[in-house]
Amino acid sequence: MNLLIQEHVSLKSYNTLAVDVAARFFVAVQSLEQLQAALAWAQQHDRAVLLLGGGSNLVLTADLDVLVIHVQLRGIAVLSEDAEHARIEVQAGENWHDFVQWSLAQGLSGLENLSLIPGNIGAAPVQNIGAYGVELKDHLESVFCFDRDTQSTQRLSAEQCQFAYRDSLFKRESGRRVILSVIFRLPKQAILQLDYGDLRGYLAEQQIGAPTAQDVSRAVCAIRAQKLPDPAELANTGSFFKNPVVSAEHAQRLQKSYPNIVRFAQADGQVKLAAGWLIDQAGWKGVRQGDAGVHAKQALVLVNYGSATGQQVLELAGQIQADIQQRFAVELEIEPNVLGQS
Repeated sequence: MNLLIQEHVSLKSYNTLAVDVAARFFVAVQSLEQLQAALAWAQQHDRAVLLLGGGSNLVLTADLDVLVIHVQLRGIAVLSEDAEHARIEVQAGENWHDFVQWSLAQGLSGLENLSLIPGNIGAAPVQNIGAYGVELKDHLESVFCFDRDTQSTQRLSAEQCQFAYRDSLFKRESGRRVILSVIFRLPKQAILQLDYGDLRGYLAEQQIGAPTAQDVSRAVCAIRAQKLPDPAELANTGSFFKNPVVSAEHAQRLQKSYPNIVRFAQADGQVKLAAGWLIDQAGWKGVRQGDAGVHAKQALVLVNYGSATGQQVLELAGQIQADIQQRFAVELEIEPNVLGQS
């Protein structure tokens, strides 16, 4: 099988933070057979591999002396349906938001709260993407992938994927499995999740008393557009930090000093804090250091105003982490994957 292996390819257009680093080798694959051929080429040439999708959750800090495999598998198929649900298989290279909109157009619901999240289908299970009270795992049935250790394909159930908050088996065993497609089980009768204040507030403001799944999707898109920059206009990776989880006792101590602190009780008795609120409270919103900065409207988002390097963005993130630790005794964890560090 002929593969177009390119050399010294800039990855600026392949990561939403628009960091201009180069891949020593680069290849795009549109099928399992091409993927296997690319992996075999890497092994023959003793090259490490970086699997790349939409590049929306990635901080690149240096040129990569690897083979970058850009996964471009495409296609959406209805596998089965009954009166209540439809099972949909989506290939890894499909755009996430486009698929959400496609599912809504088919009269299916469940993913509306995840509208406008950047990236491709293949990356979504890695992070167990989530927003406004909904996570990917809530409607995922299985993941079809290629296991590089066993050199075979396998289908993993949602339980086998070991999903947690912004975490999964794929993330913990990074690089071992290449996600090829995902099967979703989506309801035809919408059971809307409207627990977040921003969402309820927007719907009330628009005088939508009995919202549909489409209404919720439009609301989420509007809210995200107000707070989060479009990577096509201002380079970013979306949320740069995870929302930290602390003990109930720690949360109570913080609330005494900061009565307006944003907090969410967890089922295990712990409390999730809003990282964006902490960063905003500490005065970082809108701070700019060269071309690396904190977004002026959403403190949770770090941006590249033009020619920032990945290392410069990480240095800014480190300053924020140290400040939050000092002020609140809370550790912030970076959400995107960092590659290129020595």
